[in-house]
Amino acid sequence: MSWKMYEIDKAAHDLVLKFRDQDVLGESHKMRATTAYGLERFWGEHLRLAQREQDKSKFWKATWDALCKIMKQAGITIPNEIVNPSDTRSIQAMSEKLWAFDIEQRKIALAILIELCDSLVWWTQRYKKPNNGR
Repeated sequence: MSWKMYEIDKAAHDLVLKFRDQDVLGESHKMRATTAYGLERFWGEHLRLAQREQDKSKFWKATWDALCKIMKQAGITIPNEIVNPSDTRSIQAMSEKLWAFDIEQRKIALAILIELCDSLVWWTQRYKKPNNGR
């Protein structure tokens, strides 16, 4: 088995630049803190924010999508269904897939999510605009 570079830091860098002008970078610190509560809660946060803070919701969802892409490169497919925040059935279906996600793959994905969020915090601190990213 050979070493494969997954470019976690670059993914975080690109996310921070993509969302830099939307006043949401402070969410990277919240994302990092949320990793302690697991994949299901991290994933669900974009739904909570979708109701009143669309830009923040998009940042969370884009970060989840980046995690899924990185993990797919590593041969692990994390559930990532499109969910309508107002449709309870689709939320329940996605949640059940996350709760049923293989425990060993979950541990690996969570470790990568933590690294991704650490990198988000790093790049946020370098690139945030004055009074941006509260």
